[in-house]
Amino acid sequence: MARTIAVSGTASGIGAALAALLRDQGDTVIGIDLRDADVCADLGGPEGRSRAVAEVLDRAGGTLDGVVACAGVSDFTPLPVKVNYFGVVALLDGLRPALARAQAPRAAVVGSIAGTHPVDDAIVRACLDGDEPAALLAAERVVEAGAGNQTYSSSKSAVAQWLRRVCTTPEWAGAGIPLNAIAPGVVRTAMTEPLFADADMLKIMNEAVPMPLHGYADANVIAEALRWLISPANTHMTGQVIYVDGGAEASLRDPSVF
Repeated sequence: MARTIAVSGTASGIGAALAALLRDQGDTVIGIDLRDADVCADLGGPEGRSRAVAEVLDRAGGTLDGVVACAGVSDFTPLPVKVNYFGVVALLDGLRPALARAQAPRAAVVGSIAGTHPVDDAIVRACLDGDEPAALLAAERVVEAGAGNQTYSSSKSAVAQWLRRVCTTPEWAGAGIPLNAIAPGVVRTAMTEPLFADADMLKIMNEAVPMPLHGYADANVIAEALRWLISPANTHMTGQVIYVDGGAEASLRDPSVF
């Protein structure tokens, strides 16, 4: 049966790969991105988030079978906090009522292995408190201190923790909506290409994210995992952060963490 799925970040990378897979199997995809999408909106601010939700609901007729938040940024500024956390949460919260109207609704997020890396506690705490001004202030302080890489890891850690907190609530599990995340390792996309072009950054990346199983992934690998997560076959998995990372998480973390 054809389904209607909203996917953010469809202009490139994982979002584009997922949209292609879903369309190939006969689903209707409502793509969201800054440009080259069905719904053009900036998830980095309240106005763009509201517009994205409103336009998706209008196109879907008020009912969605799935939502996948793929859009994200990875620079060393406060922007990852805006997009990767507050943009994701606003999109999923805003579209949740439309999911609840579907027969077999599913939702998923693209996390990151970076969510297991060092984070700034003040950023994470403010995100989980829903306090965007405080989160951005904390992010600015981190950037000024020369630890801008922690804005990205903090945003991904926070969204994974948010997912774990809300997935079993009446609004999600109670409405029959599984909510999960795929956390990739290093994926070859337009967003990561500058890292491959810089020998020093490539060395740092390989040390931070070792991938002993098959090395770097392409976007389609992550898209396939997301496709299963939002399929009707996934009836009982929720609140899970699944590392599709070539073994990076297992290499980096204590074996007692599982």
